[in-house]
Amino acid sequence: MSKTTNKFAPEVRQRAIRMVLDHEGDYPSRWAAITSVAEKIGCSGHTLLEWVKKAEVDSGKRGGVPTETAEKLKALEREVRELRQANEILRKASAYFDDVDGLTPASHS
Repeated sequence: MSKTTNKFAPEVRQRAIRMVLDHEGDYPSRWAAITSVAEKIGCSGHTLLEWVKKAEVDSGKRGGVPTETAEKLKALEREVRELRQANEILRKASAYFDDVDGLTPASHS
Protein backbone atom coordinates (compact mmCIF):
# COMPACT_ATOMS: atom_id res chain seq x y z
CA MET A 1 0.00 0.00 0.00
CA SER A 2 1.48 3.33 -1.01
CA LYS A 3 0.97 6.45 0.99
CA THR A 4 1.17 9.83 -0.70
CA THR A 5 2.62 12.83 1.03
CA ASN A 6 0.55 15.98 1.34
CA LYS A 7 2.16 18.62 -0.83
CA PHE A 8 -0.20 21.31 0.42
CA ALA A 9 -0.61 22.45 4.01
CA PRO A 10 -4.08 22.02 5.51
CA GLU A 11 -4.47 25.81 5.61
CA VAL A 12 -3.86 26.03 1.85
CA ARG A 13 -6.37 23.26 1.21
CA GLN A 14 -9.01 24.93 3.38
CA ARG A 15 -8.45 28.28 1.71
CA ALA A 16 -8.73 26.75 -1.76
CA ILE A 17 -11.94 24.94 -0.80
CA ARG A 18 -13.38 28.13 0.65
CA MET A 19 -12.43 30.07 -2.51
CA VAL A 20 -14.25 27.53 -4.71
CA LEU A 21 -17.37 27.48 -2.55
CA ASP A 22 -17.47 31.26 -2.08
CA HIS A 23 -16.88 32.14 -5.75
CA GLU A 24 -18.41 29.30 -7.75
CA GLY A 25 -21.37 31.59 -8.54
CA ASP A 26 -18.96 33.90 -10.40
CA TYR A 27 -18.18 31.13 -12.91
CA PRO A 28 -20.33 29.34 -15.49
CA SER A 29 -19.79 25.99 -13.71
CA ARG A 30 -18.30 24.52 -10.58
CA TRP A 31 -15.55 22.94 -12.68
CA ALA A 32 -14.62 26.39 -14.07
CA ALA A 33 -14.30 27.73 -10.51
CA ILE A 34 -12.23 24.71 -9.49
CA THR A 35 -9.81 24.95 -12.41
CA SER A 36 -9.37 28.69 -11.83
CA VAL A 37 -8.55 28.24 -8.14
CA ALA A 38 -6.41 25.17 -8.83
CA GLU A 39 -4.22 27.16 -11.23
CA LYS A 40 -3.73 29.84 -8.59
CA ILE A 41 -2.52 27.42 -5.91
CA GLY A 42 -0.65 25.06 -8.23
CA CYS A 43 -2.62 21.84 -7.97
CA SER A 44 -4.66 19.90 -10.49
CA GLY A 45 -8.35 20.53 -10.88
CA HIS A 46 -9.09 16.90 -10.04
CA THR A 47 -7.17 17.19 -6.76
CA LEU A 48 -9.09 20.30 -5.75
CA LEU A 49 -12.38 18.67 -6.78
CA GLU A 50 -11.62 15.78 -4.40
CA TRP A 51 -10.84 18.24 -1.60
CA VAL A 52 -14.14 20.06 -2.20
CA LYS A 53 -16.13 16.81 -2.26
CA LYS A 54 -14.46 15.63 0.95
CA ALA A 55 -15.22 18.96 2.65
CA GLU A 56 -18.86 18.69 1.60
CA VAL A 57 -19.11 15.14 2.97
CA ASP A 58 -17.48 16.20 6.24
CA SER A 59 -19.90 19.13 6.59
CA GLY A 60 -22.94 16.98 5.77
CA LYS A 61 -23.73 18.78 2.51
CA ARG A 62 -22.99 15.65 0.48
CA GLY A 63 -23.71 12.00 1.22
CA GLY A 64 -20.84 9.75 2.17
CA VAL A 65 -18.68 8.68 5.08
CA PRO A 66 -17.10 11.65 6.88
CA THR A 67 -13.31 11.62 7.21
CA GLU A 68 -13.38 11.20 10.99
CA THR A 69 -15.68 8.18 10.74
CA ALA A 70 -13.59 6.64 7.96
CA GLU A 71 -10.43 7.07 10.05
CA LYS A 72 -12.08 5.45 13.09
CA LEU A 73 -13.29 2.56 10.94
CA LYS A 74 -9.83 2.07 9.49
CA ALA A 75 -8.29 2.04 12.99
CA LEU A 76 -10.86 -0.48 14.22
CA GLU A 77 -10.28 -2.73 11.21
CA ARG A 78 -6.53 -2.60 11.90
CA GLU A 79 -7.14 -3.47 15.56
CA VAL A 80 -9.35 -6.43 14.60
CA ARG A 81 -6.68 -7.69 12.19
CA GLU A 82 -3.98 -7.41 14.87
CA LEU A 83 -6.13 -9.15 17.48
CA ARG A 84 -6.92 -11.97 15.06
CA GLN A 85 -3.21 -12.42 14.37
CA ALA A 86 -2.46 -12.49 18.11
CA ASN A 87 -5.28 -14.97 18.65
CA GLU A 88 -3.90 -17.24 15.92
CA ILE A 89 -0.42 -17.10 17.48
CA LEU A 90 -1.86 -18.03 20.88
CA ARG A 91 -3.90 -20.84 19.35
CA LYS A 92 -0.78 -22.29 17.68
CA ALA A 93 1.29 -21.91 20.85
CA SER A 94 -1.39 -23.66 22.87
CA ALA A 95 -1.51 -26.55 20.39
CA TYR A 96 2.29 -26.79 20.43
CA PHE A 97 2.50 -26.93 24.22
CA ASP A 98 -0.32 -29.47 24.39
CA ASP A 99 1.70 -31.69 22.02
CA VAL A 100 4.88 -31.16 24.06
CA ASP A 101 3.12 -32.17 27.27
CA GLY A 102 1.75 -35.28 25.56
CA LEU A 103 -1.77 -34.06 26.12
CA THR A 104 -4.51 -33.95 23.57
CA PRO A 105 -7.43 -31.52 23.66
CA ALA A 106 -9.80 -34.46 24.46
CA SER A 107 -7.86 -35.35 27.63
CA HIS A 108 -8.48 -31.92 29.19
CA SER A 109 -12.03 -32.80 30.29
